[in-house]
Amino acid sequence: MIPSDPAWLLDVNSLVLFMESTIVFIDGAYLAKVSKHFGNGKYLKIDYNQFAMTLAKDSNFQCSKVFFYDAPPYQDPNPTPDQNRRKAGYDKLINKLRKAPNFIVREGRCQKIDNKYKQKGVDTLITMDLMEVPNDIKTIILFTSDTDFVPVIKEIRNRKKINVILYYYSDRKRNSNFSMSNHIINVCDISKLITKDFFDRSLLK
Repeated sequence: MIPSDPAWLLDVNSLVLFMESTIVFIDGAYLAKVSKHFGNGKYLKIDYNQFAMTLAKDSNFQCSKVFFYDAPPYQDPNPTPDQNRRKAGYDKLINKLRKAPNFIVREGRCQKIDNKYKQKGVDTLITMDLMEVPNDIKTIILFTSDTDFVPVIKEIRNRKKINVILYYYSDRKRNSNFSMSNHIINVCDISKLITKDFFDRSLLK
């Protein structure tokens, strides 16, 4: 029987002290895509650090560190006013994220290929960081939909014995913008479908 003395009672917030730590890896481009979907065509203004903590808490973990991956918007040799505006907004966000002590930002680059914009180098950075997860971390959380990470997920699970929890969004429609491959879902230990509630709990104050 637990004594009724208040000294024995734990505040709910103090329970975080007993949670196992995890590291959250966020694919920034994918997060933006899902955010725009839930925002009905407009990007939701969220606290990225809070979003990572929301993911961790949902799986009963304490978020000790966040790795966030993105690439600066493409700019022509002579940038247009719109390109300059986008770059300024991106720089402002990234500089703010870097001020958080537990937030690590990794940047690739954006290329224009056949009038389409594609990020380059981001997948490589994510793969490198996944391979360097400290030995004291037993579970990581990954927010992405990219099947390119299947080999590295298999590697860290088999060789480093790290559990992988995948968060993703799918509208369960074949060949849609949010169709998900079972290849990445099945290779993870746990796969969880994200809902708008995760964003609502992470909105900027």
